[in-house]
Amino acid sequence: MRNFIDSCKAKCLAGEVLSRDEIVSLLGVEAGSADGEYMRAAARDAAAKIAGGRGYIWCAVGMDYAPCSMNCKFCSFGEKWGIVREPRHVEPEEIFSHVRQYAENRAAYIILRTTEFYDLDRLLGFIPEIRAKIPGGYAIVLNTGELDAAAAAKAKAAGVYGVYHALRLREGTDTPFDPAERIATMKNVSASGMTLISLVEPLGCEHSDGEIADSFLNAVGCGAKICGAMARFPVEGTPFGASPRISDARLAQVVAALRLSGGSAVRDICVHKATPEALESGANVMVVESGAIPRDSDFSEKDWAGVDMERAREMLEAAGYEISLPPTL
Repeated sequence: MRNFIDSCKAKCLAGEVLSRDEIVSLLGVEAGSADGEYMRAAARDAAAKIAGGRGYIWCAVGMDYAPCSMNCKFCSFGEKWGIVREPRHVEPEEIFSHVRQYAENRAAYIILRTTEFYDLDRLLGFIPEIRAKIPGGYAIVLNTGELDAAAAAKAKAAGVYGVYHALRLREGTDTPFDPAERIATMKNVSASGMTLISLVEPLGCEHSDGEIADSFLNAVGCGAKICGAMARFPVEGTPFGASPRISDARLAQVVAALRLSGGSAVRDICVHKATPEALESGANVMVVESGAIPRDSDFSEKDWAGVDMERAREMLEAAGYEISLPPTL
């Protein structure tokens, strides 16, 4: 197995994306075993070389805390679950306040995140004012609904650096979305010249190694430059409210496998919720978020789960990364 891991690392550093069978084999290495620790070390070394020792903080502002008619089984916003009782939209001055705080603390990516049907023109309308009021080398990223080619081009022209969009695990089963439509949006983002960011998510205990590999390869095939993994957070009242979270060890093991699998196609690996173990397994991007968060039953006035900019910097630096701005704007 260690020879196999060495072979995968060599292919990764040579720029090669691994095959599905190779990725499945890496994902099958037992978390916490001697081979698992060897794989984590290999992935951390690969990350140091591929990312050049750079770590990035990803800051999301959840714009609209409101019921969503899509009713994805893992999302607290589903109107069927009745969790959102008092809808709230983040006011412009609140947006600017969050963005200013993040920018002043060297956030690399500032994400304007909305529910599915938020008006795109309204969303894009915030960008000129954000740029005028808040200087910095940060990138603006959208996390919103589906985008056809024209909408993607409009976002690019408005100064959007990238878009977060994913074919979620068991899309079409745990969600009502058409997987083909999700994939089309991902391809439209890449074709527009914006950066596609796409994680394997929301990762639960029931997802197989094959499902994880397929999700990752779909993201890479659609042109994603930042990949990684996000654990599913059970929210009481949703269909997955009683489901256990995957362990930190499993999340770190998945991160290590994905880092070794992406070659030069995947520039950076993001993990959410970040742990020291995951950041020492090849992840070099971590998340700070506030406002409307689909992994929580309440609007988050402060940075979620106790992870603020100071904590994010501490964690990345402890893992040996230099806090950096995006590589290209």
